[in-house]
Amino acid sequence: MQRIRLRYTKRGRLRFTSHRDFQRAFERALRRAEVPMAYSAGFTPHPKVSYANAAPTGTGSEAEYLEIQLTEARDPGPLRELLDASLPAGLDVIDAVEAHTSSFADRLQASVWELRLDGVERAEAERAVAAFLAAGAVEVERRTKNGLRTFDARAAVVRLEVLDAPADRPGDGACAILRLVVRHATPAVRPDDVLSGLRAVADLAPPVPAAVTRLAQGLLDEETGTVTDPLAPDRDASPAASAAGPGAGAARVPEGSG
Repeated sequence: MQRIRLRYTKRGRLRFTSHRDFQRAFERALRRAEVPMAYSAGFTPHPKVSYANAAPTGTGSEAEYLEIQLTEARDPGPLRELLDASLPAGLDVIDAVEAHTSSFADRLQASVWELRLDGVERAEAERAVAAFLAAGAVEVERRTKNGLRTFDARAAVVRLEVLDAPADRPGDGACAILRLVVRHATPAVRPDDVLSGLRAVADLAPPVPAAVTRLAQGLLDEETGTVTDPLAPDRDASPAASAAGPGAGAARVPEGSG
């Protein structure tokens, strides 16, 4: 079987799409695009699709990943275009590579998030970020299906900084932009957990809900705190890259991960 790894987005209103809703939409797209999918065995066969570390409902993302298994070989480029055209705008398939390596999920070590805090002054955000980073531990609570769970939101945070708000953003009120790099851990630390931590250590409480977008996820460079493209090893291992010689398949850093 051929395995294809895809990167897709959740943009605009589609950020409110649940993972289950996306699964249904993607399976319809597979049928519309007439992708020769491999299916599981049993009484209710399902297309062989592996989803990896989906973003929480309500957050945008530029870096969601999945893998499909095909019964016939297809060129990843045209396949990506067919699937993208078969999905609603906002759920966009933006990259596709043939899998030449194993353990793809193990490469999703960390995520880069952007948190837009409307109504928050930059100085206020900087004060809260400094207090959060200075803390040895920041305990927060999250409600789960088994009740409230308390855990440390600080240990998984690799980087947290305040950026300049874009000059072309709509409106003229206060707006703080946070860039967060968080290591994938157990339990998972999500952007809303970090916001809860900022509230706990510095009483930072944005007047409106934060707009949260995942910019990248992939391999974590511990020395620099950056996140690199998890599809790069497959590009490097492809026959075309090998034929092109050294350096042809250099890793690409996803936008926003620097």
